[in-house]
Amino acid sequence: MTKTVAFHTLGCKLNYSETSTLSRSLEAEGFMKKDFDEEADVYVINTCSVTENADKECRYLVRGIQRRAPGAMVVITGCYAQLKPQEIAQIPGVDLVLGAAEKFNLATHLKEITKGPADGGGAKICSCDIEAVEGFHSSYSLNDRTRAFLKVQDGCDYNCSFCTIPLARGHSRSDSIAGVINNMQELATTGTKEIVITGINLGDFGKGSDGGKTRDSSFFELIQQADKVEGIERIRISSIEPNLLSNEIIEFVAQSERVMPHFHIPLQSGSNKILSAMRRRYKLELYEERIAAIKLLMPHCCIGADVIVGFPGESDDDFKETFDFLHRLDVSYLHVFTYSERTNTLAADIKPIVPMHIRNERNKTLRNLSCQKMQYFTGQHHGTTRKVLFEAATKNEIMEGYTDNYIKVQTTYKSELVNKVVEWVVG
Repeated sequence: MTKTVAFHTLGCKLNYSETSTLSRSLEAEGFMKKDFDEEADVYVINTCSVTENADKECRYLVRGIQRRAPGAMVVITGCYAQLKPQEIAQIPGVDLVLGAAEKFNLATHLKEITKGPADGGGAKICSCDIEAVEGFHSSYSLNDRTRAFLKVQDGCDYNCSFCTIPLARGHSRSDSIAGVINNMQELATTGTKEIVITGINLGDFGKGSDGGKTRDSSFFELIQQADKVEGIERIRISSIEPNLLSNEIIEFVAQSERVMPHFHIPLQSGSNKILSAMRRRYKLELYEERIAAIKLLMPHCCIGADVIVGFPGESDDDFKETFDFLHRLDVSYLHVFTYSERTNTLAADIKPIVPMHIRNERNKTLRNLSCQKMQYFTGQHHGTTRKVLFEAATKNEIMEGYTDNYIKVQTTYKSELVNKVVEWVVG
């Protein structure tokens, strides 16, 4: 009898690429994929450590599975599973916890595991110290033909004081350029038109699969080669640290027809004092220089920024400095995160703590600023003609697509536009 499996992903684009790869590996082993809200024999939850309520989300999802399919096998993997395996193992209904080194051995583990007791505490834990995690596992998403997320790098050698990612994913390590190009060529055969290149610290691409002990290539070399792959019409860079975004990368994107004029550059704070406490590897002056360099060559370029509000020690003046910096900066939108305490991070010991209601107020203030900035950026392009890639998904017979510079457009559904790059008047 064919076994069925359902997946649920929490977190980043890289997690989605890994879940998609895990799904394909189980389908190759004879499993039939089901939607997560359907009854299945096995449920796999790929977790995130950045999520503030990882524990609550996990418990909520497992409770839903127990109601829907009480006899199903429940597997938890991902960053949260690496960081707190014992905590997850105590959740009633969980049978298997897979850390970073065992995630891609999912099929093997499922052959060996049996259903544990319903009251929790019987889950099998397969995890190791993160320092022992080496090797790179290639992954890409293949949920629809239009766009794919391609993982090219994993782990991080930075030690930002607020972040648990190095503890959850280990040292910076990468695929080879040849491996990336091979995956892109495979995706091209599926009809995929756009690839989003993803990683934990993407600009650090080039450190080998031996845990960063050697550097074989660079991110600049990667995009030069990726730009030549036939059949892929669009390439996006998911997120890149400002100190790793070189002039040569910016100049290359400006003249490329395939790499889209769209950057996402984490900022985290508009205060040099807070950046220092966060142990970020740049100052505001460098960030501002990177934005100016992009806009000089690509005035039409869309630029997004990550910002954390309520970091310990962030005073009203520090937040005002952040707001003023972002207000004058020529960025198009913000991803705003409310700081939340993480065990085993340096920031957990920094004082004074910002009260939660103030953190929430600051988050709302910056989200409003983000809306204003995106409206302004979109308004600048009203009436202009740009290339749009339309997607298959529809809402009430309305289809959506994105311009090369990441402006969302909508139109009445037309089947001939699906997965096509077309000239389109914005607005």
